[in-house]
Amino acid sequence: MSQKPVPKTKEPIDRVFQTRAETKAYYNKISKVYDLLAEHSEGPVRKAALDILAPQPGESALEIGFGTGHCLIDLALAVGKTGRVYGIDLSEEMLGLAEKLLKKKNLLNRVDPRCGDAVDLPFVDNSIDALFMSFTLELFDTPEIPKVLHECRRVLRTGGRVVAASISKEQHDGFILKAYEWTHQHFPNFLDCRPIFVARAFEAAGLPVKVQEFRKMWVPVEIVLAVKES
Repeated sequence: MSQKPVPKTKEPIDRVFQTRAETKAYYNKISKVYDLLAEHSEGPVRKAALDILAPQPGESALEIGFGTGHCLIDLALAVGKTGRVYGIDLSEEMLGLAEKLLKKKNLLNRVDPRCGDAVDLPFVDNSIDALFMSFTLELFDTPEIPKVLHECRRVLRTGGRVVAASISKEQHDGFILKAYEWTHQHFPNFLDCRPIFVARAFEAAGLPVKVQEFRKMWVPVEIVLAVKES
């Protein structure tokens, strides 16, 4: 685990070209094959990010963009019977798959997954100990990222922590990332997210970064741990 300085570059990040309705329709459409498409590459990064979050027994935890529900299970097992897990996802089909998985694991009684939008989280202030996002923050349009992180800060308790794993623009040199951005710009229906400056976004939102790690998937990934201070 390493701590690195927040990037200072002013290079802009791409905008998101799909509407919220188009994003929802896309994930509803691919929900049944999402694990086949993404879990092999994203799974190890999610595990590393969850290890950094280190949810504890008795804590309240929230996952934004829970997808098919695998990390909801990990969170529920970590917080135990005395804890509580919440989840927010835009896609009704993802919600249905996650509920089936949680029921199969006999964990639906300690997890509350629901459809919703992270720009307006349906939770009271200072109510969450641990917040988790993986490959989700980069789906929001550039002006929305500060709104999402403001909501994260609002619902976190003082001392609460948030971990995000996202495709990173900080280490932006290289053909693969440039090709990725080109594809996003020209075929947004095929590739709906883009690299972002994760740590810089957290710092700007008043969430001091304590850990910043970089991983290699087929694109660079940044894992950030930030804490809500008093």
